[in-house]
Order: sequence, then C-alpha cells, then structure tokens
Amino acid sequence: MSSLNLNKVILCGRLTKDPDLRQTQGGVPVLSFTLAINRRFTKSDRADAGQTQQADFINLVAWRQTAEFISKFFKKGSALCVTGSIQTRQWTDPSTQTTKYSTEVIVDEAMFVDSRNENGASQDTAYMPESYKSSAPSYSNSDNAGFEEVKSDDDLPF
Repeated sequence: MSSLNLNKVILCGRLTKDPDLRQTQGGVPVLSFTLAINRRFTKSDRADAGQTQQADFINLVAWRQTAEFISKFFKKGSALCVTGSIQTRQWTDPSTQTTKYSTEVIVDEAMFVDSRNENGASQDTAYMPESYKSSAPSYSNSDNAGFEEVKSDDDLPF
C-alpha cells in the first residue's frame, strides 16, 4: 500500500471584502478571508445553459507575515493567488450544543496577480516578504534584439 499523502491547493481569485487583520491572545497575527473564484465552464458545458458563470467562495486563513502581507497590500476586489493546504475542523456550538464543521484553506504563500496600480495596492513594501520585493522581468515585442526568426521547424534540434 502506498504511503502517499499530499494536500496542496493553488487558488487564484478576488477578495470578497477588505481584509481584517486580528491577533490571537498570544499576539500572533491571523487573517480570515474569502476568495471568490469563477468556475471554469462555458454555457454549452452545463445543463442549465442559461447561466454562463458561477463562482465558488472559498474560506481561507493566513497567519503571521502572510496575514500581514495580505492585509496591507490587498482590498476588496483585489486579485490574489495563494498556495496552501485544506484543513477541516469541528467544534461544539455552545448556544445550540450542536457539532459544527468547517473546511478552509490554510495559506502558505500569497502572490500578486494584478499590477500594483490595477489592484490599488500601496507602493510601500515594509511588510512585504523579501521573496515578493524583487519584481519579475517584463518582456515586450521590442525586446527581441539578438534573436533570429526561424522560418521552418526543420532546423530545430527537437
């Protein structure tokens, strides 16, 4: 029997409301938030062909620096991409004495999707983790100096 255990989630969506950073009694930053993620299907893929788009609302929790990063640089409607793992938990509601269940994604990493100007994020990077401070190189069609156009696939080595 295999001992394979894998719990990895990658989600890209938009925040449903402004993040509200809180702290535990021990002073650890924690952020609970929801991402709206459009389902990938076309009108013809569904029996209810009259509806063209649906969204899932996924509950997420971020801790420590990741929580601070999200609360500082993202707001309602901002596009956000996260990686993490699914976690389920249960508790007893003290008012009704019923068992409640929750499934949420625990965020390990959070990344920008839009440019800073598009999502309205601040230019201040004080709370941004070092891995997010370096910007990815940008490329355009005018950056093709030193490249030669290949007219045929015959010259390619693969």
